[in-house]
Amino acid sequence: DGYSHLSAYERKRLKNITENAKFFAALKLHEVSARLNQLTTKRQSHVTKRAKPKKAEDEPARRRSMRLLRVEPLDLPLLESFPPAVAEEYPQVPVGPLPMVPEDQAENSKWTEAVLSTWMRISELKAEAADKGTPDIKRYQESLSSMVLSEENIRKVVKARVCSMAIHPSESTILVAAGDKWGHIGLWNVSCGTEEGAHVFIPHSFQVHCMHFSPCNPAHLLSLSNDTLRCGDVTKAVFDEICRSEDTFSCFDFLEENACTAIVSHWGGDVAVVDRRTPGLSSELSVDIGFSRTRTVHVHPVNKQYFLAAGSVDVCVFDVRYLKAKGNKPLSSLTGHTKSVASAYFSPITGSRVVTVCADDKLRVYDTTSLSSTVTVLSSIRHNNNTGRWLTRFRAIWDPKQEHCFLVGSMAQPRQIQLFQDTGDLLHSFCNMDLLGSVCSINVVHPSQHILVGGNSSGRLHVF
Repeated sequence: DGYSHLSAYERKRLKNITENAKFFAALKLHEVSARLNQLTTKRQSHVTKRAKPKKAEDEPARRRSMRLLRVEPLDLPLLESFPPAVAEEYPQVPVGPLPMVPEDQAENSKWTEAVLSTWMRISELKAEAADKGTPDIKRYQESLSSMVLSEENIRKVVKARVCSMAIHPSESTILVAAGDKWGHIGLWNVSCGTEEGAHVFIPHSFQVHCMHFSPCNPAHLLSLSNDTLRCGDVTKAVFDEICRSEDTFSCFDFLEENACTAIVSHWGGDVAVVDRRTPGLSSELSVDIGFSRTRTVHVHPVNKQYFLAAGSVDVCVFDVRYLKAKGNKPLSSLTGHTKSVASAYFSPITGSRVVTVCADDKLRVYDTTSLSSTVTVLSSIRHNNNTGRWLTRFRAIWDPKQEHCFLVGSMAQPRQIQLFQDTGDLLHSFCNMDLLGSVCSINVVHPSQHILVGGNSSGRLHVF
């Protein structure tokens, strides 16, 4: 009765938050965490006492350049290899469901409620179906020229390097999610136009490799890190766990429009099929596809039984219906890569094209109209993909509204995001010499509006 002045949605959220708080209190996580901290402190003290005194003649170990040693830096630094200060600042996230409470909840709770309320409201609105036709290239170029970057559309949303992004399909509000290398997810309501429009959540312990708003329910944000696939459900105010594995995850994509099943790749090369409807946190099927490493997986937009896997120098199309534990043969192979492949994606409307990014400094477009055993290269574009170890590797993504155009970050000066046609022609460069001075490795495009978001290595997002 004391909350009769609240709306039905606010009462429902308050009830969910209260129930979640009771649930986590019952787990006694704070007591366990305090006990672990005590044990860690005692262990560190014991190690310090037993440490040998440093000799005056001892010299610090010389740093050896991984480039000069011809050793490729690891894509995934594990938490154990972090410096102690970093490990203390970014502790591991507990197993199981987590309340959707940002790290700044105590200071800005009303602004956080506003962001989550906006997410809930725009998810309930029925989005209009995107036009599946391909617009005329000249008219398309004119629309690209109208997309500009303004100072109010730049914001530091997460603390560290942006590794993945997703944009809500709403046509009324621009809501962007960004995942960084420390497992943080930032939600930014760009349309809010105030300093309180962005908040950071910590649902993961490791780098957030991949994120998607559910195609059937955009109130769900699914995110993948090294050890877990989670679903952020704003209706329940919880980051729930869908799948957990000791083998390191790298990417995922939905196998169905209802988002109940997904194909998930592992850095070790295997892929797995996950079904959200079955109990437990294990995958339904784990499959060896013959890769030494799998960086990305992507499902065909029309024929959902086909998925594209990329990693090392391998890019292949498989049929999920015929997967078995071992001895899987690809339906098609996209050959020609001489170094590791960072990403490979089907074109958004028909899947008749595939674009890849390779460390041999080339973007390749393949004609996948017919998925024969060997797919031919339609165009090969010289492109500097040498991002180094401090930038997220480039991923070329298709514009969901245009079957024959894709975007990719660039090392060129002035800093820019480039848009190519599948023929290899550069159609447009998104740049602003005054406002964009960094490399945007990760980019995302709105499915129905002319909106582009680029993320850089400092956690800053730029919205054209």
